[in-house]
Amino acid sequence: MALLPLAIPAGVVKNGTEFQQANSWNDANLIRWYEGNMQPVGGWRSRTTSAMNGLCRAIITYNDNSGNRRTVAGTNTKLYVIDESNTVHDITPTSFTTGDADAVQNMGYGGLTYGTNAWGTPRPDSGSYTPATTWSLAPWGEYALGCSSKDGKIYQWANATGTIAAVLSNAPTSNNAIVVTEERIVFALGASGVHNQIKWSDQENNNLWAAASTNQAGDFTLNSGGELLAGYPMRGETLLLSTTDCHVARYQGPPFIYGFQKVGDGCGAISANACAIADGFAVWMGRNSFHIYDGSLRTLRCTVGDYLFTNLNESQRSKVYAYHNSTFDEVWWFYPQGNENSHYVAWNYSENTWTIGSLGRTAGVGQGIFQYPTLVTSDGYLYEHEVGFAYGDETVFAESGPIQMGNGDRLTVAKSLIPDESNLGDVKATFKTRNYPTGSESTHGPYTLANPTPVRFTGRQLQMRIEKDSGTDFRVGTMRLEVVEGSRR
Repeated sequence: MALLPLAIPAGVVKNGTEFQQANSWNDANLIRWYEGNMQPVGGWRSRTTSAMNGLCRAIITYNDNSGNRRTVAGTNTKLYVIDESNTVHDITPTSFTTGDADAVQNMGYGGLTYGTNAWGTPRPDSGSYTPATTWSLAPWGEYALGCSSKDGKIYQWANATGTIAAVLSNAPTSNNAIVVTEERIVFALGASGVHNQIKWSDQENNNLWAAASTNQAGDFTLNSGGELLAGYPMRGETLLLSTTDCHVARYQGPPFIYGFQKVGDGCGAISANACAIADGFAVWMGRNSFHIYDGSLRTLRCTVGDYLFTNLNESQRSKVYAYHNSTFDEVWWFYPQGNENSHYVAWNYSENTWTIGSLGRTAGVGQGIFQYPTLVTSDGYLYEHEVGFAYGDETVFAESGPIQMGNGDRLTVAKSLIPDESNLGDVKATFKTRNYPTGSESTHGPYTLANPTPVRFTGRQLQMRIEKDSGTDFRVGTMRLEVVEGSRR
């Protein structure tokens, strides 16, 4: 008997045709490849027992000056702080304007200017778009700053759970977002209702915004046709993302304070929270591709892009949310296939592999301040992730594309499977066979793995599915099939 190694490279490939996905994994859920091995994503458990009101669109964690760990979360209706005992405190300002849970894409009546297009025809992408309300949040020492994209005011919470957040004195209003730079200066983005304008505070003084020769406050209008969405402090510069392009701000000191440079066109972010900072670089999802910036800008090749951008609900794109899972060198993006975030794609930047799955989370923050990542569900609860191996109703699996079983005009008969798995019994295997690419498909299994595992099926091509079969961890390497030459067909 011959041994047929099922040596499938790490990561999921879902671009192109079925045979372009041959000899690769082309579907998965809650699976990652790390250090060359397939393994399950960690499970999750509830962190809070009371729900936040509204849809959470941003979350941060930080330590105050006494070492207390704080979690601040913004929804379309409220602003919250969650203390170390996981008690949820409402700190919503009294002047806060409630935002929108969903985006609205007006392609119908009133969606364009009078007389544009013929009566009764579908409206193009130029119809007015109202995004779902998002938040930008940032620590300011032991205080927290926040700005809702719908409300537009900048708020500060003074680190006392019995108090609410208050409007930041003298700050501009009608802003899209904020970012705190490395130099301890607050940027207001899309400031005062001007889509490409930036206003900033004095250094170390977020109540002083009027520029003068005696301070470092100022403003600048970018040469950009896009709308500023978000900013991210990086090493030696601040990254600024709009809907169409990318800029950086570099501190120069008086008299100009900051210099601004456009570093890319056609590389806008798909949403205000679609970017993550990881190990000295920024990576974000655009409207139809991914981009990475580490001092220079380039497009990131994505092996699941066809699947992602075909299935993403474009009208709810403003809900896309990225977070950095540093323990496994991953960046995750949660996105809506329907109305709300329901699926994810994840990129392992150390091994340059992609994976996919279904998991509904509206916002998240990686580990660091807390031992585990914290992610938020659409019903307003916080969950710790990467802990244990409980997944609710989700199925943990990976399925390959077509694998050629043999050559020539004879079929191939599989007699047994030799597993390569860390602890037999943790996973089960199922095989699907065909004689021709468009022929009927036969399913065999699932097989509980033993060494070896008796199997019997015949075909010219097969697909293998690995599915978690226990409540523990596992590692899967290269399985092998014992095969013999069969009859002609």
